[in-house]
Amino acid sequence: QVQLVQSGGGSVQPGGSLTLSCYIDGFTENYWAIAWFRQVPGRVREAILCSGKDGITYYEDSVKDRFTFSRDNSKSTMYLQMNNLKLEDSSVYYCARRLGRCSGKYNEYRNWGRGSQVTVSS
Repeated sequence: QVQLVQSGGGSVQPGGSLTLSCYIDGFTENYWAIAWFRQVPGRVREAILCSGKDGITYYEDSVKDRFTFSRDNSKSTMYLQMNNLKLEDSSVYYCARRLGRCSGKYNEYRNWGRGSQVTVSS
């Protein structure tokens, strides 16, 4: 069973920054698309961005200038750097993996982390 182990998250004031990490057991760079999603209660899980064969794809316009994907392949770890956080960024954030190209559809991802709570409040 492939594991995605998340860490990071927490509480921050508006304008603050947080970094989420996602360690992917058995990660092989060339075969997988890695995405970050977020979900608030009562709503479907929404794609934020994805890193795949075609580079980085953003699915959420509101984060394009604030959230950055990075990776350390030597550590099999992906990161989501979140800057200038806003109240509406409060959510549970998930990393996910799928074989092949990026997709913004959560049901096309096979492997998921357990989620990291991010709370932005003043």
